[in-house]
Amino acid sequence: MSHVIAAVSTGNQVSAIGILRLSGDGCAEVAGKVFTLNNGVPLQDAPNRKLVLGTLLDKQGRIIDQCLAVYTRGPHSYTGEDTVEIQCHGSPAVLAAGLEALFQAGARPAQRGEFTKRAFLNGQLQLTQAEAVIDLIEAETADAAANAAGQVGGALQRKLSPVYDKLTDICSHFHAVLDYPDEDIEDFGLSAYEESLKANAKTLYTLLQTYGQGQILKQGVSAAIVGKPNVGKSSLLNALAGYERVIVTEIAGTTRDTVEETVLVGSTRLRLIDTAGIRQTDDKIEAMGVERSRAAAENADLVIFVCDGSQPLDDEDRRIMEICLDAKNAIALINKSDLGHRVVPSDLPFMTVIPVCTKSGDGLTLLADVIDEMFAGGVPCDGSILTNPRQYDAIYRAHEALCNALQGLKLGFTPDAVLTDVENAMEAMGEVTGATVREDITARIFERFCVGK
Repeated sequence: MSHVIAAVSTGNQVSAIGILRLSGDGCAEVAGKVFTLNNGVPLQDAPNRKLVLGTLLDKQGRIIDQCLAVYTRGPHSYTGEDTVEIQCHGSPAVLAAGLEALFQAGARPAQRGEFTKRAFLNGQLQLTQAEAVIDLIEAETADAAANAAGQVGGALQRKLSPVYDKLTDICSHFHAVLDYPDEDIEDFGLSAYEESLKANAKTLYTLLQTYGQGQILKQGVSAAIVGKPNVGKSSLLNALAGYERVIVTEIAGTTRDTVEETVLVGSTRLRLIDTAGIRQTDDKIEAMGVERSRAAAENADLVIFVCDGSQPLDDEDRRIMEICLDAKNAIALINKSDLGHRVVPSDLPFMTVIPVCTKSGDGLTLLADVIDEMFAGGVPCDGSILTNPRQYDAIYRAHEALCNALQGLKLGFTPDAVLTDVENAMEAMGEVTGATVREDITARIFERFCVGK
């Protein structure tokens, strides 16, 4: 029998609705000590999954709210246990008083992620689904939320289960022949499974290839804004951020260090890095900023080169462009389009050149479209994109083990030697789903969650 746990499952801010959540055998009896139904029926006798109106009392028995509650009987609940949710007005004081009353009535404080951990332990969620819950909570873009929601719905599990099942079939056939030689079982021929092993390895490889896009979905695109002083780099960051994040003056060298800001450009989350203007300088502090700018350009997922379109290009512009052309992805912006056109797109050696005016916002919509096409265009955010580094590591080891099995098959190793690698692959895949994951790793996963989830 699991102990009754309780927590506030909504935030600590003032809101229209706040929820007190309980889970565990006897939670309705515990909640019934502080929540009385207006119709006089005990909470434990309330209809399953139906909201009921009642009164919430504090630990001194005083009325603190008129609110609703819903009693869901296990196993058909989020945790697989009996659960109760009391939906109050969203006053932090009311929620705190109600929670204290629940503790006095016999509940204990829930640990971080304990509700979802119980769902996992009770077979309501696979580990991939449980991990996706926190990704859904922390999602900062619609695409990231959609992918996490797909994984909560079991999309990743549906990709991995057929692979695991096929590997199980291979191993079970071998051990059946080995352990029951007198039974009428089809002889085991490892070569007959070669195509199946190749197909399974390909499935895992294809999934691994989505991880780069998954990191962009989850963490955003690191984008370094580079150019010489006073071309409008800081003005660009301010325009994309929607407020004056960086000081802008006509004095060259105002930005003397890298400044970071996370913004949503189109549907892509950018971690913008406004860099110090790159130029030769005798100022030691500014020179340090310039070196950091070079490092930011080298390590960024996207480099945005900015030049002043009202002035001819000079040697400093050209030196900076050489740095940008070595980047993974690069876009050039001809800024200050409102002040004249001394630079045209054909002057710049970039695939994508966009005239903009950071002062008026002209061209920024086109910039957003280009970035979306570059990093998010045509990517299905349905849960099929791998975003979790722990899962990536386990699937990588599973793929490596299958490659070793195929190599052993090619070299003529005995079936038991080849199947050792197949079983290693299965063990690694079990770490993804939670079938073979260690308890300490499971505990660490759920520590990422908030208390009420």
